[in-house]
Amino acid sequence: MLQAMLSSVASVKAQQTKINVIGNNLANVNTTAFKGNRVSFGDMMSQTTRGATRPTEGRGGTNSVQYGLGVMVTGTDTNIEQGALNQTNRVNDLAIQGNGYFITSNAQRMAFSRDGGLELDSSGTLIQRATGERVIGWTADVNGKIDSTSPLGPLNSIKIPVGQLNTVQVTTDTKWAGNLNSGATATDSVTTQMRIYDSIGGAHDVTLKAFNRTAPAAAGSPAGATASWDWEVYEGIPGTPGATLLGSSATAGNSKLFFDGNGKQISGLPVGSLNKITVAPGAGQSFTSFSVNLDFSNISQLTGTSQLNGIEQNGFPQGGLQSYSIGQDGVITGIFTNGLTRPIAQVAMANFSNPLGLERNGSNQFLSTDNSGYPIIGAPRSGSRGIVSTGFLEQSNVDISNEFTDLIVTQRGFQANTKIVTTVDEMLQDLINMKR
Repeated sequence: MLQAMLSSVASVKAQQTKINVIGNNLANVNTTAFKGNRVSFGDMMSQTTRGATRPTEGRGGTNSVQYGLGVMVTGTDTNIEQGALNQTNRVNDLAIQGNGYFITSNAQRMAFSRDGGLELDSSGTLIQRATGERVIGWTADVNGKIDSTSPLGPLNSIKIPVGQLNTVQVTTDTKWAGNLNSGATATDSVTTQMRIYDSIGGAHDVTLKAFNRTAPAAAGSPAGATASWDWEVYEGIPGTPGATLLGSSATAGNSKLFFDGNGKQISGLPVGSLNKITVAPGAGQSFTSFSVNLDFSNISQLTGTSQLNGIEQNGFPQGGLQSYSIGQDGVITGIFTNGLTRPIAQVAMANFSNPLGLERNGSNQFLSTDNSGYPIIGAPRSGSRGIVSTGFLEQSNVDISNEFTDLIVTQRGFQANTKIVTTVDEMLQDLINMKR
């Protein structure tokens, strides 16, 4: 009888553990990205009072006689299923759809979390709102390139210096479009202007001039060409004081504009090559010399008025970082006051061979263990890692209906085992009373 009481006491303790877990799950029903726990029970060792015997010629075999010694908690496992997403419309609120964890650091170790409630501190560093720990990721170089294959450590935090970061982009490519009159004479010309930028954000107004139409095309022109035009590019306006020639069709490596009988341009350059100009600093200027590609492929030669336009260039003047956005791949794109958009960082994400082996650390954080495996760190939306949804937070995955059902079952189990204790106590009392 004492064994029955001890078995019930063990069960009462196990049910207490389970109700503790249920209570913690319900307490965190509104905790961001919380993952519910579940308790598993297993029977304790059984006492064998008679072993099993094998059959003989005259008698069959007998089974062993055993009775259990109670129940024990064999473990608690985590429900890592995706929680529902709650829309917040805040650029710093991130939710992971799929596998993976954000990585945070206190400069000593890295922790892992599904809680994407982030914000910027006074230094512009991206931190997790709940813990103040810094978010780990890659920083782009001055050209906006991100190497997401480089290793990360606790010190690889992300900084978004809104209002502090300034940038320029030197012009390297231009596009020109328009029409050159197929009926123009050799003395006709047409000009247009475009503004380009040097390496320190200085503006340069350049003028494209097309002139000296030749028909038929000059000797050495490409096959099919029936007409050609010379061209020059100046900084400033041709024929005015201070105008500087930057390049022309006569410059080494460049070519005239050639056209066939249908008015379509035929390139006189090797495949993949473009005409170029070079902008060099003048007196009192300190920028670095730079070359600019001239794409004339959108210029035709048809009947009608000659007209040229500079339609596109890839340079930007000086501008400050005023805002940013975060994409599904975790790339943080800076938006500058000069209209430039450029990647400035990328949020990293980690996955594990056994996510159930992670150890809870409080504040929605997990730590890696020997059984979770090493973190497999990479960019979102790569490998087995999920995507990042901006303006959303993941909700707790605790199912209230399941928790209340488990609560009732646990309560009944607790009550049943306390009844065993009471019954054994009464029986022992009756046994003691027999002496009277």
